[in-house]
Amino acid sequence: MCLAVPGKIVEIFKKNGLTMATVDYGGVRNSACVDTVPEAAVGDYVIVHAGLALSLLDEEEAHLTLEALREMSEAGQVNSSS
Repeated sequence: MCLAVPGKIVEIFKKNGLTMATVDYGGVRNSACVDTVPEAAVGDYVIVHAGLALSLLDEEEAHLTLEALREMSEAGQVNSSS
C-alpha cells in the first residue's frame, strides 16, 4: 500500500537542476521535488509520495486529511494495546 501525505511548502529552491521544496508535515520537515507541480508556491499544500509532489491540495482538504491520519493513528494505538 502506498500513502501520499499532505504538507505545506515553506521554501522552494534548486538542487541538481531540479525544483525542490522544504515541506512541513505538521512539524516534521523534509525535501520534496516539486518539478511535477510547477505552479506550486511557498504556502501551498502538496500531496507528496516518496519525495515527489504529486499534486496541489487546498488548505482545508489538507487539514481534513491530516486530521483523518491522526485519528487513524490514535485508533491504531488504542487497538494495539487492547
